[in-house]
Amino acid sequence: MSMFTKLFGGGGKAGKSATPQEAIQRLRDTEEMLTKKQEFLEKKIDQELLTAKKNGTKNKRAALQALKRKKRYEKQLAQIDGTLSTIEFQREALENANTNTEVLKNMGFAAKAMKAAHENMDIDKVDDLMQDITEQQELAQEISDAISKPVGFGEDYDEDELLAELEELEQEELDKNLLEIGGTENVPLPNVPSSSLPARPAKKKEEEDEDDMKDLEAWAEAI
Repeated sequence: MSMFTKLFGGGGKAGKSATPQEAIQRLRDTEEMLTKKQEFLEKKIDQELLTAKKNGTKNKRAALQALKRKKRYEKQLAQIDGTLSTIEFQREALENANTNTEVLKNMGFAAKAMKAAHENMDIDKVDDLMQDITEQQELAQEISDAISKPVGFGEDYDEDELLAELEELEQEELDKNLLEIGGTENVPLPNVPSSSLPARPAKKKEEEDEDDMKDLEAWAEAI
């Protein structure tokens, strides 16, 4: 298949539009072909310039013909540069459009999936369910509060009376302790002993240890 047949089609069904991917690929192929054409023209321009320099003084006619061909090649090269810029712009626009198409397609797919997920949901039923859940949570909290309250089983006492009774008991205990302390003032003290205290030992323990060491040393020398 030739390059032009590949780029502009051939043998296909009439009126069949290309997909974005196919169009992008064709534009890329066209860019590749024109880039190769650029490289070819640049080489030809260099060759003609070299020919003109070579024949500049020897054969002016040949030098002029070389310069004319160089000008044609430069004109073609400029045209290809403009064409490449247009094709590149068109390819980028098509790529962006293709990207947007894919994004919209995926968003539509997600929207359908969300619609299917919500198909069996009724907002009124959801509200009723949330209300039931709230009521059950409140009931559970009330039950917990009721269970945690202390139960007196009918024994209801006045806290002030209990505190007053406790203060009376503390005061009685304090008075009792004071009476016990006051009663010890009349207890007679023991008599001072008339005999003298025993005398202190003549030697201290350290002196006894020293004597023992001396005896041990004397015994060791005698052996």
